Amino acid sequence: MAMNPTAIFDLAEVVLACLCAELEATAAVVEGQPGCPERSCVVPGTAAWDDCDGACEGLGKCGQLTVNVARIYPSTNFPAVDQTVLGLRGCTPPPTTAAEFVITLLRCTPTLNDEGCPPSCEEIAASAKVVYTDMATVANALTCCLPGTAPRGRRFVLGQSKILGPDGGCVGVEQRVTVAIPGCYACPSEESP
Repeated sequence: MAMNPTAIFDLAEVVLACLCAELEATAAVVEGQPGCPERSCVVPGTAAWDDCDGACEGLGKCGQLTVNVARIYPSTNFPAVDQTVLGLRGCTPPPTTAAEFVITLLRCTPTLNDEGCPPSCEEIAASAKVVYTDMATVANALTCCLPGTAPRGRRFVLGQSKILGPDGGCVGVEQRVTVAIPGCYACPSEESP
């Protein structure tokens, strides 16, 4: 069976909504933690680093949250890549498509001041606290939310999380997750010419 043509995009939007909800919940209980950035979107490829400029004074809701897909591949034994040759008679396509999502959460971070002096250790530590809290929050959001995105649960593998930057006033987290998308969409009938 093939997959629904909008299954990947639909899941990306659900993941984005789950992440924003968890970021807001964390901000409500962790003093000084910003919530979901105002710029939050599903993007078609690697996200540009935006919204970490002078508008971000105070490290509030600046930065951005993006979800994109790095790759998709067939998988009979999820999360392994299926290498079965297709197109032969009696050859059944793999029942699952694996989609590797990349979540990127960028926040503003202190930089050199107008006199060229570096930020204080206290400012840097405050930025680190925000980023490390974001790292845990993103992992928690995926772990808690993804199973509920399908009627009987959803299989996924939480990948690596890493710190991005700081660079150009931005610092952030990249989290990867590979999700099983079952084939439940009938292929169009093929007519012989």
